[in-house]
Amino acid sequence: MKLRHLTIAAFLLGLAAQQPASGPIRFEEVSAQAGIQFTHSFGAEKLGSLLESTGGGAVWFDYNNDGLMDLYVVSGKPLGQGMHPYPVRKTPPTAPSNHLFRNDGKGHFTDVTEQAHVAGDLFSMGAIAADYDNDGNVDLLVTGYGRVILYRNRGDGTFEDVTEKAGIRVSGWSIGAAWLDYDRDRCVDLFIGRYVKFDPEYHAYYAADNYPGPLDYEPETDVLLHNNCNGTFTDVSEKAGIAKFKSRAMGVTAADFDLDGYPDIFVANDKTENFLFHNQKDGTFQEIAVRAGVAYGQSGENTSAMGPVFLDFDHDGRVDLWVSDSRYNRLLRNAGQLRFEDVTERAGISQLAAQYVSWGVGAHDFDNDGRDDIFIVHGGLIHMIPQEHSVFRNGGGWKFEDVSRAAGPFFEVKSVGRGAAFADYDNDGRVDAFIVNLGSPAFLLHNTSPGTNHWMAVKLVGHKSNRDGIGAQVEVLAGGVRQQHERVAGSGYLSQDDPRVQFGLGSAAKVERLTVTWPSGIKQVIENPPVDRVIAVEER
Repeated sequence: MKLRHLTIAAFLLGLAAQQPASGPIRFEEVSAQAGIQFTHSFGAEKLGSLLESTGGGAVWFDYNNDGLMDLYVVSGKPLGQGMHPYPVRKTPPTAPSNHLFRNDGKGHFTDVTEQAHVAGDLFSMGAIAADYDNDGNVDLLVTGYGRVILYRNRGDGTFEDVTEKAGIRVSGWSIGAAWLDYDRDRCVDLFIGRYVKFDPEYHAYYAADNYPGPLDYEPETDVLLHNNCNGTFTDVSEKAGIAKFKSRAMGVTAADFDLDGYPDIFVANDKTENFLFHNQKDGTFQEIAVRAGVAYGQSGENTSAMGPVFLDFDHDGRVDLWVSDSRYNRLLRNAGQLRFEDVTERAGISQLAAQYVSWGVGAHDFDNDGRDDIFIVHGGLIHMIPQEHSVFRNGGGWKFEDVSRAAGPFFEVKSVGRGAAFADYDNDGRVDAFIVNLGSPAFLLHNTSPGTNHWMAVKLVGHKSNRDGIGAQVEVLAGGVRQQHERVAGSGYLSQDDPRVQFGLGSAAKVERLTVTWPSGIKQVIENPPVDRVIAVEER
């Protein structure tokens, strides 16, 4: 591990002299310095199946309530006999597992997996976090092959597996997931996407260097679990109208795209039309992706959709939609009236990103200029083909510029990227990134963007709403510019970002007004809140 980090460091130093002058967005790879030594495993000597090539993700969350973002990252592992076409020849000295890294606030992390009891004995895919029981401690859900795990945070630095106790029984291959309070009863519910009905014995009619893809397996149904507000969940997939749709889910996210006060769900499907489940406000959902213009690609084709993000890119108060893809990523402007307009080509992203296979994604204001940018993680689809990664700076007016070459030596490094999670882990006002690489060491990227732009981050504490404020609309007015973000829990590819709602303010040194509209319907206005810091807003 140390040798690998030294090799990367030497390569990056050698490239530094070749880079252009500092750009507006810059990152530095710091995993070794930060003490994050994590290597993802797909459980085999080399890729030989769809299962092995798909994971994994990560989540940032403050599990010990010290105001610092901790990191949980998932891994696969060797499975039973016959599961891997190319099984490992020698059992590794340390079995692959998921890992929890505690943030010490000084740029360093400590691996606390064992003492926290969250190693997870499953072939894991993704992770999301939320305080499902409203006790003030953030809990953790892990998706994977064969089952899911719900860890309840005991509040003493440890977790307990309460999956059975909570009544959660999700079979098959679970993958992307999201928390949402779809019925606004103060308790967050759980949507879990499932991929395909994987059959490890099916290898027929494929060349030696290939293996069956998603269309070679039957699709699956997704799962909606209603939180009963007593520590248990009930499967309401049939009742809600979700179970009648079969998909090949990858990424999942939820937000109120039509501003009716109830969260909706987007499912990014692989080689199958995407789903947009519109909340009918009576416990049911209507699937409207075709009508809304988000089901298919730019030419009406089924896409290999990976990581979705709901975010208001143009400051009109409505969340737009980004979807990473194996070919043409999609940027979709919310046009109102339950319709989206594809603006990817106009934005200047289609032409540059099409050469890559895109997976994890983060949409954040990386330079705090008041406009949200896009970071895209790339990596080979079927083979372990490494690719460099991309960051697009938002220039306004639905125009984005690829600034990767000026964003630091890291962007000349290639890897087989999968999930990515974003957070301001050192509370300096700049959003950092963590990248999971398939079958290889992960990257922690520290945001070192220059400049004196101002910022604000909002930690929500609900009382009449769910404790995390998931689904709340947060609006800031600064320098005459109005921005609105929704608190979401689960987005991108198999991952979840910083739970605090962060805004770049540009040169505005003052916020005139901060408004939080809670899921309960309560609207809370704070005049002249402080800037350049994280502030907590409690529902009153």
